[in-house]
Amino acid sequence: MLSRVARTRIASNSAFQPPPFVRRPTISRAHPRWVTGPPTPNQPNPDPVDDATPDLTGNNNGRAKWKGTAFKMFESAMTTFASIAVLGLVGYSYNRYYKALVLEKMENAFRPGDPVLELAAQGKQVAGRPSQPGDVPGVGGDEHERWIPRAEQLKIDAIIRGDDRGHYHLLIGEKGTGKSSMLIEAMYKVDGEGVAMFEAHADLEIFRVRLGKALDFEFHEDNIGSLFSIRGPRDASALLDIERALNKLEKVALNRRKRVGRPLILIINSVHLLRDDEDGRDLLELIQQRAEQWAASNLATVVFNSDDYWVYERLKQYATRMEVTPIGDLPKDRAIQALRNYRMKYFQEMPEESLLEQVYDQIGGRLTFLNRVAKSESMMHTCRKICDMEKTWFLNQCWILGPEMDDDVMDQQKYASAAMVLAKALVDKESEMETIYDEHRGHILPEITLHEARQIMTRADFIKSYDHINVFTIDSHAMVRADSVPMQNAFREICGKPGFEKHLDGTLERIGDIESLGRTRELTIKDLWNGGKYKITARNAKGNVDKDLSFEVVPGEKEDSDD
Repeated sequence: MLSRVARTRIASNSAFQPPPFVRRPTISRAHPRWVTGPPTPNQPNPDPVDDATPDLTGNNNGRAKWKGTAFKMFESAMTTFASIAVLGLVGYSYNRYYKALVLEKMENAFRPGDPVLELAAQGKQVAGRPSQPGDVPGVGGDEHERWIPRAEQLKIDAIIRGDDRGHYHLLIGEKGTGKSSMLIEAMYKVDGEGVAMFEAHADLEIFRVRLGKALDFEFHEDNIGSLFSIRGPRDASALLDIERALNKLEKVALNRRKRVGRPLILIINSVHLLRDDEDGRDLLELIQQRAEQWAASNLATVVFNSDDYWVYERLKQYATRMEVTPIGDLPKDRAIQALRNYRMKYFQEMPEESLLEQVYDQIGGRLTFLNRVAKSESMMHTCRKICDMEKTWFLNQCWILGPEMDDDVMDQQKYASAAMVLAKALVDKESEMETIYDEHRGHILPEITLHEARQIMTRADFIKSYDHINVFTIDSHAMVRADSVPMQNAFREICGKPGFEKHLDGTLERIGDIESLGRTRELTIKDLWNGGKYKITARNAKGNVDKDLSFEVVPGEKEDSDD
């Protein structure tokens, strides 16, 4: 027998279990429905009475279950919304940060210092003792060391400083006249502040990359969205990318005008390298439109630098604020001064005046030729090499083959013969001039107007190609002349050879014969060959022979005389 205390502890530690003999209250039904099933493990057989008892808490449990489901749905929706909101906020913040970073990088591209100046500084380093200011009379140290003063330099300095506003500029001149050097010299004076310069290229993709490098603009290629395969604005043509870069540049120019008050300077060097086709003309038109807008609002000044005339022709069609600055060879006094300075810089010697004049007589005032001659030990030998090089270049490009040429080369010979005809016309023009040399100006090259040159060649399309290969040049006044003094010397030497005129006439006659054969159609009747003939019989209405006709070939007198 357990004590009362033990029984109390057992009752408190165990769940209440009703005795098996106590029956639960039942609800009587008219037709009870007994639902039985297989017994579950560890459970006795179900009681039919218990199965028939309804669950009074079912409705409450259903409501609680629906409340829990709704809360979980709400919790999931809020979590998703919060995640999307955070992601959108981060994306928006990054987009604003990236746009500000793009403008900051582009503004940094116009701060003092420029890669073009660093590259140019490396090219100006020359071994040997640096020249002293007093080595050459009348020439200062820095000016003597690096540069020959020119009349155009003052204007270019004003453009690069931002003083010359309201226009955009085209520098046009032959290759080697010092256009790029004057631009770089002007950039040195302002340490590249507010200036960006890059080289043009015929391929628009390369042009896009070079523009981006000059402006420090990545065209959204460094955007983090590319890591998630998000289609960005880069998926477009090169022309659209250039338009986007110019849009960003316009924003930078607006901020700079408020802060500094001076326009930005954008220099596009070697514009003649663009192809004269649809893509090249579209690109030139796009940049010119921006140049016109920026010049009108004093936001930026665009400077085009070109060796070829076709760029001027293209820009002239829509130009209202463009200024053209022709850059030519140095006059005689400046050329001799430049040669003297170069010689002192490289060899620390003072050459005789007569020797300098002989050099100028051979190569003229082209800066690239003067620099090459000054670097050599024998200046006259280098002058002869330059003249021979120009002559060889002209002959390799435009020599005529004579009356024995094959008809397969007719197209090339049309191109070459037209150049020879124009060269001969310039030589003839030179012989008609009163003077071809001035003691102060130097060489006076013969020149012909562009429309007359086309009339002489009987072709209008070749002259631009001659300008591109540096055989002839066309200045901003549409005057055609030899590209340089050595090239004019080559024209004079070639056209003065014995038999040249006959050789040229024979080539032109052969070209005419080939063209005539190409335009002529020959009709032959094989039955008449070797003495054959046709017999034609005419009959009347009754079928009787009216007349007979005979058709045959009689040998000509020319063929008899040839036999």
